[in-house]
Amino acid sequence: MAKNETTGILAQETAELLKEIILKHNGYGRRDAIMAVLNDVQAKLGYLPYEAQRYIAVEMDIPLAEIFGIVTFYSGFSLNPVGKYKIAVCMGTACYVKDAHKILAKIEQKCGIKAGETSEDGLFTIVATRCIGACGLAPVITINENVYGKLHLEDVDKVLEKYK
Repeated sequence: MAKNETTGILAQETAELLKEIILKHNGYGRRDAIMAVLNDVQAKLGYLPYEAQRYIAVEMDIPLAEIFGIVTFYSGFSLNPVGKYKIAVCMGTACYVKDAHKILAKIEQKCGIKAGETSEDGLFTIVATRCIGACGLAPVITINENVYGKLHLEDVDKVLEKYK
């Protein structure tokens, strides 16, 4: 695929944004810049759509399959738009044995969606994650950058109310 074909289905302003991000990280010809580029693109777009991955692959001369592999491997990246509030429920061993699965079920019930989904109003996205490294606070959830630990089922309503 020729470089002039990379903007095929991307809006011109999105293509310009991607180009700016790649330049910011001096990403042309530098494979080690891919994580920084992907992080910045996700921060700007809210997710990493196929078209953006394709553009980055061509511009940075990295196989699309490699970029897709990175995006699907790391839980911080998303292939779909996420809600204003991303609720991550840790399902690591310490959290799971302290009933994180019950907390997840209650959050799903309160938000009306399952893990991996975004609410119709675009307010919430729920994800079940691997260990987030806060085992001493088990069970733990994060909502965007906020961490809530040592949760009990009765805490869920109070925590979610802050974001409605």
